Amino acid sequence: MKWLRLSVILTLLAGVLAACGNSGSEGNEASGSNKLVVYTPNSESMINALVPLFEKQTGITVELVSAGSGELIKRIQSEKDNPYADVMFGGAFDLFNANADLFEKYVSPNDQYLLEGHRNTTGIMTSYVSDGSVMLVNTNLAGDIQINSYEDLLNPALKGKIAMADAANSSSAFHQLTNMLKAKGNDYTSDAGWNYVGELIKNLDGKIAGSSSKAHKSVADGEYIVALTYEDPSASYVRDGAPVRVVYPSEGTVFLDGVAGIVKGAKHEENAKKFIDFLISKEAQDALGTETTNRPLRADAQLGSYMTPMDQIKVIEEDITYVSDHKKEIIEKYTELFTSLSK
Repeated sequence: MKWLRLSVILTLLAGVLAACGNSGSEGNEASGSNKLVVYTPNSESMINALVPLFEKQTGITVELVSAGSGELIKRIQSEKDNPYADVMFGGAFDLFNANADLFEKYVSPNDQYLLEGHRNTTGIMTSYVSDGSVMLVNTNLAGDIQINSYEDLLNPALKGKIAMADAANSSSAFHQLTNMLKAKGNDYTSDAGWNYVGELIKNLDGKIAGSSSKAHKSVADGEYIVALTYEDPSASYVRDGAPVRVVYPSEGTVFLDGVAGIVKGAKHEENAKKFIDFLISKEAQDALGTETTNRPLRADAQLGSYMTPMDQIKVIEEDITYVSDHKKEIIEKYTELFTSLSK
């Protein structure tokens, strides 16, 4: 049985049901039902690792609506007077934070078991995985070239051999940019950070990958020596035996969480709470750590051999609120710098 339903069919179904509205009897039936409606942008591998397990444990039937996180937030906004979704499973902190009015406050009793810095401090969103900005190195092509830090990327031997997507259009490339600024300059406005970015742009030699996926794929395929990318796809190449290694910059790596929250006015609120509790339960976090290439956030979660333990990585914290509030300015500065240095 495929757990990832066709989003088009579900979208039409959701629209019909939402248009019909709810009578009082329907509301009473929903409160005691074994159903849960989950909106999610997540991958099929994550859904397959978690949803069947949740259904088996609880007897609750999950109906999935799959689409991009921005599209799903727009749907929740349009349905706020008569919510169809119970849970938004996936998305970034800034997306939830900017739409806080759409979510119920709920802190799971399992929240206490999450790693420090990843616990629910807003009340509306629960972190269940985290993804870091990394470098993916083709070991066959790198040879004796040392690539362990951002500074190493300025090596003239790497000129034109670094794959990076456009920070103005790729979320992973944007997060790499802010990671560099924080790692090399301690904040997002210092000359040290932006001077580094300028030198890196010169070493890109005017080459920008068409998308985030093309950046990491080009390294796995042997077209480029190193890619500025993110941990999830990078770890999958390691797991599958590709001639690559994942590098966490010695200056520090920023990890950003995937979060979930209960939709305000959810018709199956108790089931939604059970789902949030489940996402950060030991069993679910172990499944994420061993069956997928997503990084679980429980301190006691198991990790596959293809994942580097967090205590072996230098972690630096992103100022999520600042970056969210100043994203436009950061992108504009990067674009101007890239344009001026790529002529």
